[in-house]
Amino acid sequence: MTAARNLLSRWPLFALLISAAMLAVAHAFQTFGGLAPCHLCLEQRQVYWWAMAVAGVAVAVSLTRVYAPTPRIASLVLAAIFAYGTYLAAFHAGAEWKFWPAPVTCSSTGPVSAAQMRALLGGAGARQPACDQAPWRLLGVSMAGWNALISAGLVVISLAVAIRKEPAKS
Repeated sequence: MTAARNLLSRWPLFALLISAAMLAVAHAFQTFGGLAPCHLCLEQRQVYWWAMAVAGVAVAVSLTRVYAPTPRIASLVLAAIFAYGTYLAAFHAGAEWKFWPAPVTCSSTGPVSAAQMRALLGGAGARQPACDQAPWRLLGVSMAGWNALISAGLVVISLAVAIRKEPAKS
């Protein structure tokens, strides 16, 4: 119970750290796992950058005398940011499962041919991976699916902080 209370009382700081960790994991999959991000993957990363900015401002403001409403306001803004992230990740996961088509910015023409490799070596640009193909799954859930679940949890925590009775501290 005290761990949950501590998390809620310092939510902007935890939101900042969780967002940084989500970005670090995404970059680790890219750098060490060789999984290039598609267009929707990159958009999902932007959500965590926005969350880090809002949480960072909330943490900085909490160190001043303007503290009182900051955690509630920041938590509401974070809830909106994470809700958008949930939508974006769920949309991406749905495109991977072929529930709906991915945006045209995500299209791919399939496997790379020898001619495309020669063109790339000759200076042509590389094409992004398709958004409708999950390159990795854990327990049958893709990275976009896991991101949707985590983002939904972050929405719930952000709303819990925003509506709680006692003032929060960061």
